[in-house]
Amino acid sequence: MSVDGARRPMPGEAVRIMLRPVASSLPLGFFAFGAGTMLLTALELHWAPLTDSRQLMVIVLAFVVPLELLAGLFAFLARDHGAATGLCIFAAVWAATALTEIGGPPGSLSLPLAIFLLTLVPMMLAMSVASIPGKPAFGVLMLFAASRFALTGVYQATGVKATETAAGWLGVPIGVFALYGGLALLLEESFRRTVLPLGRRGVARTSLEGEFGHQILGTEQEPGIRRQL
Repeated sequence: MSVDGARRPMPGEAVRIMLRPVASSLPLGFFAFGAGTMLLTALELHWAPLTDSRQLMVIVLAFVVPLELLAGLFAFLARDHGAATGLCIFAAVWAATALTEIGGPPGSLSLPLAIFLLTLVPMMLAMSVASIPGKPAFGVLMLFAASRFALTGVYQATGVKATETAAGWLGVPIGVFALYGGLALLLEESFRRTVLPLGRRGVARTSLEGEFGHQILGTEQEPGIRRQL
């Protein structure tokens, strides 16, 4: 009770949580990832001369990196920690790879880059395992990325041409998959329903098809509202 005898409001009655709607950044992330994948494939399969490798990596820095980072930041604002983590990591990976390629002679190998890419493989696998139960499409993309990082890392460490070729050709279905995912997500947002299947399940499905109550369930326990991360 307050000093004037009036009842004190309970925390749930006094606190209001404001949520700001944002556009989905996943289509942007998928399309940017697909573009970066095909640029790297062009380099690995020698569709472009080695002398053009620096120009390709400059395009990666100018186009892929900022778009992936932007998509990741907006995924954080949209409260999708899984997508946000993956997209921001991809942005940093593209930046590190591009800068390493630009800093060395065209076509040269880099042991530090190999160590870096191979270190990322278990991280990608962990994110794939975490994503597949709810968002199989994103989980499969992570699995493909882990496979390609592994092949490229082995090539950078050993110089075995077969691994470079395998990584390059693996980039082709990855690019197609990223295009499909981006298109499916765009149509999903436009029609507010599934048009091309993405395999959403559980919370990922109810977030699209559920009622308003599903969107705010457990909000009081989310980062930014609870006291600790």
